[in-house]
Amino acid sequence: MRIAEKLRTKRPFFSFEFFPPKSDEAEKNLFQTIETLKPLDPGFVSITYGAGGSTRTRTVDIAKRLRTEAGFDVMAHVTCAGATIPDLRELLHDLRRGGIENIMALRGDPPRGSETFVAVEGGLPHASDLIALLKSEFAFCVGGACYPEKHPEAHSFDADLAALSTKVRAGAEFLVTQLFFDNARYFEFVERARTWGITVPILPGIMPITNYDQIDRFTRQCGAVIPSGLRDALEERRDDPNAVVDLGVAYMTLQVADLLARGAPGVHFYTLNRSPATRAVVSALLAARRAW
Repeated sequence: MRIAEKLRTKRPFFSFEFFPPKSDEAEKNLFQTIETLKPLDPGFVSITYGAGGSTRTRTVDIAKRLRTEAGFDVMAHVTCAGATIPDLRELLHDLRRGGIENIMALRGDPPRGSETFVAVEGGLPHASDLIALLKSEFAFCVGGACYPEKHPEAHSFDADLAALSTKVRAGAEFLVTQLFFDNARYFEFVERARTWGITVPILPGIMPITNYDQIDRFTRQCGAVIPSGLRDALEERRDDPNAVVDLGVAYMTLQVADLLARGAPGVHFYTLNRSPATRAVVSALLAARRAW
């Protein structure tokens, strides 16, 4: 089923993101994780695409298995990185043959050690170009990424929103945000996007805090900010991994409940291929749904 349609009709709406495993053992563990999340009835699951297309084959294979074996509606990530237009067409035809209906269209990150993205010869330089290709030649439902705290490469919030508006005009039917921890940033971003005429659903993306050093690294890479009170609490617990997880689950449960209560269309969870934290949060929310 197309995600844009589900976003109009399904409440509550939770979705889970996974990355392609790099070994057979990791793949086995991933599908064990997926089985534990299946009873939560996600609106869709997504599978990411490695830097420079490095996990293309596994992305396609896992996307197909998630649909045929697990029975999920699947969103496959596709990036411009390292791919010519013929490469992209071949990949997209492969996904369609596998029954995939939904694509997250991304530019991709610059090569490691570089701050600038450069398309390969015969490739596409922007996510909006990929979205235009998808909409002109294929029948996918297409999503795009957005940044409540501004894309790290954007010179200003207005420049970032101008680029986002271009994605939507090209055909993006919904948006998923980068991770954030301060809900005010999300709602302020949605309000600014609406003033730019961006009317498509904007699904907040949330990452469980299960490891302090890891979440600190992720936020530095994507430009997200950990609120000072949360950072202080994590610092106090950084030598106690279990305490970090407990705090992370508690914080995320309150954060997601607030998002839903204030009108967010649902929540997309960056699971890091693990289930306990996400399962605990969603299970608690479903049990207490009257609160939101």
